[in-house]
Amino acid sequence: MNRHAPWVRTLLASAAIASALALAGCETDGTFPLTSARAMQPLSSEMISLLEKKNMPKDSPVLVRIFKEESEMEVWKQDASGQFALLKTYPICRWSGELGPKVKEGDRQAPEGFYTITPGQMNPNSNYYLSFNIGFPNAFDRANERTGAFLMVHGDCSSAGCYAMTDEQMGEIYALGREAFLGGQKSFQIQAYPFHMTALNMARHRTNPAMPFWRMIKEGNDHFEVTRQEPKVDVCEKRYVFNAETNGRFDPKGRCPTLRVPAEVTAAVAEKKQRDEQEFASLVSRGTPTVAIKTGADGGMNPVFLAKVRSQDKFDENGRIFSLASTQHVPAMGNNVNPPKIPADADTTTASVTPAAPSARVASADTGSSQSMFGSLFSSKLFGLRGDSEPQAQPQQPAPKPRPAAETKATPAPRQAAGAIRPTQPVPTHPQAA
Repeated sequence: MNRHAPWVRTLLASAAIASALALAGCETDGTFPLTSARAMQPLSSEMISLLEKKNMPKDSPVLVRIFKEESEMEVWKQDASGQFALLKTYPICRWSGELGPKVKEGDRQAPEGFYTITPGQMNPNSNYYLSFNIGFPNAFDRANERTGAFLMVHGDCSSAGCYAMTDEQMGEIYALGREAFLGGQKSFQIQAYPFHMTALNMARHRTNPAMPFWRMIKEGNDHFEVTRQEPKVDVCEKRYVFNAETNGRFDPKGRCPTLRVPAEVTAAVAEKKQRDEQEFASLVSRGTPTVAIKTGADGGMNPVFLAKVRSQDKFDENGRIFSLASTQHVPAMGNNVNPPKIPADADTTTASVTPAAPSARVASADTGSSQSMFGSLFSSKLFGLRGDSEPQAQPQQPAPKPRPAAETKATPAPRQAAGAIRPTQPVPTHPQAA
C-alpha cells in the first residue's frame, strides 16, 4: 500500500471544493469528516465480477462520456490490452438546461466539451452524497469568454447546471475514479456531448445553432472511437484540437502552431468522417425530420427515472418530489429529487432513433444553417434494465419528511450501486475493443 500513500493523501485532502456558489453551479460542499467513509467505500462484489468478466484491472485508467439527450453516462476503462472499453452505462437521474454548451454564469446549462478530473477535484464531503468538479471553465471556455464555476457530477438527483446521479450510482462512479487514481492515473477525462454523435442525431439536429460547436467536439469523439485511447486535447484559435503535437506552444486565443497528428490516426479519422458524411447526406436527402428547437427547457431525466416520477403523487408545496422509494431494478432516487418540467405531450419531440425521453431534452434558441454536419454511424439505444450485472431489488421504504434546504444530507447505509447497463458500444476498429 505504500505506493498508494500519496494518492490517498491527495484524495483525503480534497474536501470542500466550493465554499460559495452562485446561480451557475450546484452547492456540494459539506461538513462531513475529512475522511469520509462513503468516499472510501470499496467496490461491490458485483462490480468486481464485472471487471473480471471484461478483463479490466481494478485500478486501470477510466474515462467518462456523457450524453444529454439520452440522459446516459458511460464509464469506460482500460482493459488488459491497454485499450478503453465500455464498462457500464448509468442512467442520468437529472441534468439541467438545454442541449448546447454552457455559455454564462446563471444560465443553468450543464457543460458540454472535454474536461479533466484530478484527485483535487474529488469531493468526499459533498452535501450531495459525493461529487467531483467537472472543471468548467476549461481553456476553451475561457478563450471564448464563457463564465461559471463549480459545475459538478454529484448524487441526490437534483441539478442546477450539474449532472446529478443517484447516491448509489455516484458511490460506484466515485469509487471507480478513486481506484484509477490509486493505480497511478493522474487525471481522467470527461467527454460531455449533447447526444450520441451519430449521423442520424446530427441530421435530426442540423438546424440547431449549436451545430458548429457540435461538429468540432464530434472530431474528438471520432478520435476516441477509432483509437480507443483518451484523446490528447489542446486549444488554439479558440477551438479544440485533438492528438496534435507541436514544437511551438498552444495559445487558446492565439494562432495555432504547426500541428502534427500521427498519420495512422489522421487516416482512421478521415475514413470515419467520410462514412459519416455519406450517411448524413443520405439522411438529409430522404427528408429526415429535424427536432423542434425550444428555449427555456428544464433539462432532462432518464426514462427509467421519469417513469418513476410519473408514478408518484407525493409532492411538497413547491412541486418537488420528496419520496421516491426504490423499486426493483431502479436505483433509489433519494429524498431531494428535482424533476424537470415536462411539456405537454403535443409538444414532445423524438429524442433518438429508439424510444426516447420526453422533449424536456431539447435544443436552444434560433434556427441555424443546414451545412454539412457529420455524426458517427453507430446508433445508440436507450438501454433496457439488463446487462452484465443486474441490480438487486431494493426494499420499499417509508416516505421521509422533506428536509430543510440548509440541512446536511445524512450518510445512508451502504447500498449496492445500481444502474441500467447498456452493453452495446460503437463498432470497434480494433479486435481487442470488441
